[in-house]
Amino acid sequence: MVPEVRGICVDAEARCAHYDSPFDVIAIKVKCCRTYFACKDCHNALVDHSLEPWSAEERAHRAVLCGVCRSELTIAEYLESSSHCPTCNASFNPRCREHHGYDFADA
Repeated sequence: MVPEVRGICVDAEARCAHYDSPFDVIAIKVKCCRTYFACKDCHNALVDHSLEPWSAEERAHRAVLCGVCRSELTIAEYLESSSHCPTCNASFNPRCREHHGYDFADA
């Protein structure tokens, strides 16, 4: 079963109205909602509460979706990925690291 990715104008590879480069192909399962969103801005536009980041102790949770191959990665796998999917080798946007603090505590 392929997880649903929520957001604004989400395409088949998890790009959205806010982030739509060829490398914007991940979605994060937001801890507070336990639902995949294309980005933090989509979450904030569609729900009425703030993001809750995953703690450092929760790095084993599968909370990152590769939009290319649909693999669910653990937080640790994603953070250690060097901006490439460990399953299909798709390139992830390296600038996403600038937003990790919204999704992952101590990242």
